[in-house]
Amino acid sequence: MPSPAHPFLTDRKVVFLLALFCCMLWGSSFPAIKNGYALFGIAPADIASKLVFAGWRFLIAGLSLVAYAALTGKTVRGLTPRAWGQIALLGLTQTTLQYVFFYIGLAHTTGVKSSIMNATGTFFSVLLAHFIYRNDRLSYGKALGCAVGFAGVMIVNLGSGLAGLLAFDFTLLGEGFVIIAAFVLAAASIYGKRISQGLDAIVMTGWQLAIGGAALLAAGYAMGGGLGRFTPASAALLAYLALLSSLAISIWSLLLKYNRVSLVTAFNFMVPVFGALLSAVFLGESILEWRNGVALVLVCYGIWLVTQARPAVPAAADGAEGRAAS
Repeated sequence: MPSPAHPFLTDRKVVFLLALFCCMLWGSSFPAIKNGYALFGIAPADIASKLVFAGWRFLIAGLSLVAYAALTGKTVRGLTPRAWGQIALLGLTQTTLQYVFFYIGLAHTTGVKSSIMNATGTFFSVLLAHFIYRNDRLSYGKALGCAVGFAGVMIVNLGSGLAGLLAFDFTLLGEGFVIIAAFVLAAASIYGKRISQGLDAIVMTGWQLAIGGAALLAAGYAMGGGLGRFTPASAALLAYLALLSSLAISIWSLLLKYNRVSLVTAFNFMVPVFGALLSAVFLGESILEWRNGVALVLVCYGIWLVTQARPAVPAAADGAEGRAAS
């Protein structure tokens, strides 16, 4: 149940604008990351440097959230050994493992396709919840939403031209890794929802991002990676990506705290919309191809369908953990 009403954060216009703002931030991460590869001079095959890039982003974002939590009076250090272990496991899966796949996948496919295919995480969450939670079984609407969404993913991977209708434009290192990343995020989010019942969502998210980011950094540097071409432009982009993660999760958590979850999560379908549009603007990618347009409509409609059902798991953690590493 949402917390008692807040005059500002329960105003429908404010909720609408802030939710769209969060979705725009998350959608902008797709072109921002790809531009980051260019600014830092990271080659598509340079996996180690991609991990360093991701590691700095999430370490900064996580520590920023922890600092914010401390400034607002939350307990950020007095956690039990069990809680630290749970948070560490969450960080190593939801942030480290997920972004190993995501950053590599994004380097081998377009931002438009990545933004559409990454939305499969919503459908994976629905399917996994069916087998884990007795009170969150698949309904007709959820099943239809998943089917429509996955149909959109299949369409966006059709090849070009008439012959492409019979062949997939799909690679394991590109589209495959983006889908694997979405599945890892969905599975880790369910674990995050469970452990968040005894933890503050912002504190938990901040520490798991910091721990996951530190692990990415350690792995990247151990493999010989690094960030070259450190310029004002590349530094600003890295700072933006870190701010994106910490700001969006904070706003989204506040919206969930004071409003019905179904009202807030209904905006999730806008993430692939913003991701595709911003990739077209900043990366010069085409969004006008019929397969991109049809796939985007189907995926967004599928997300809308599965988010219409009232959530069966507690609201406090929903969304906050599900978007923590976006």
